[in-house]
Amino acid sequence: MSAVEKAAPAVTTPATGQAYGGGFVTGITRDPVTGKLYLHITAGAAHELVGKWGEYGEKIEGADSFTDSLANTQAMAAAGSELAAKVLVLSIEGFTDWAIPARDVQELQYRHFKPTTEENWAAARSGDNPNSEPVGLLYSEEDPAQTAHAAFQEGGAEAFRDTWYWSSSQRSAYGAFSMLFDGGTQLNTGKGHELRVRPVRSELIQ
Repeated sequence: MSAVEKAAPAVTTPATGQAYGGGFVTGITRDPVTGKLYLHITAGAAHELVGKWGEYGEKIEGADSFTDSLANTQAMAAAGSELAAKVLVLSIEGFTDWAIPARDVQELQYRHFKPTTEENWAAARSGDNPNSEPVGLLYSEEDPAQTAHAAFQEGGAEAFRDTWYWSSSQRSAYGAFSMLFDGGTQLNTGKGHELRVRPVRSELIQ
């Protein structure tokens, strides 16, 4: 068998911001356990939801992943989260595997779809994403800049609002990770707060 015959086929992925798979291509993460690569797709703005993450003081088993949005969301729903249950029954363009984004998937939403021209607050660990491809570094005031994708710029049809959004990654019995889309701050927020959610779905690419 020749070297050409032995070579694995090239993996071609759609470009960030491209309409694909029921939403818009958001970025890639590498599973920290298996090493597999996943492509993440963000739903359009019309599918945003608002609600509590869960019950304050209740630790949910299986909702601690920083990359597996669906596993987190399924664990949340099994524990009684109404918000998670609403996301899991979404059907968008025939796709039914939507979830609340895990922490490092949500970071990609901000990095690639930042709506405003405001400076990043660069607080705490904001931007640190060891599981993204390429690995994400801490934000500066200027980086990331406003997204180049017009539909996601402030005032655009798909733009994130300049407010807090839930991730599905649990921090403790009392809080979960969230992100402010007006500045990029990632913090731990009490589970009883009502925040927005922009659903995602993921596809194995390698």
